[in-house]
Amino acid sequence: QVQLVESGGGLVQAGDSLTLSCAASGRTFSSHAMGWFRQVPGKEREFVCAVTWSWSAVNAYYTDSVKGRFTISRDNAKNTVYLQMNSLKPEDTAVYYCAASPYSSSYYRASSYDSWGQGTQVTVSS
Repeated sequence: QVQLVESGGGLVQAGDSLTLSCAASGRTFSSHAMGWFRQVPGKEREFVCAVTWSWSAVNAYYTDSVKGRFTISRDNAKNTVYLQMNSLKPEDTAVYYCAASPYSSSYYRASSYDSWGQGTQVTVSS
């Protein structure tokens, strides 16, 4: 099991930037993907982005609505994944969750992830 702790959420204005962090501990060597999802009340958890890795490559994937604005990155030495969010919009308002998966495929499915953080609120005012 991997333990994940998110931080960095808050209240910002439209157009601002925010960086979320996700610190991992435990069996981190068993993970082959780290993802960010978000959820608003009454809706299903939505895929935002993910970084996957294998012995040969590291890849990043984004949902269309955040392409060009959000960047996912990881710091192996710190066992931390970051989500840099630029040009934030009110529709980005949600609770953001970090997740870890032992699989590098199906990174866009919440069901592929077996470890989740507690979530951090991001609120973007217009």
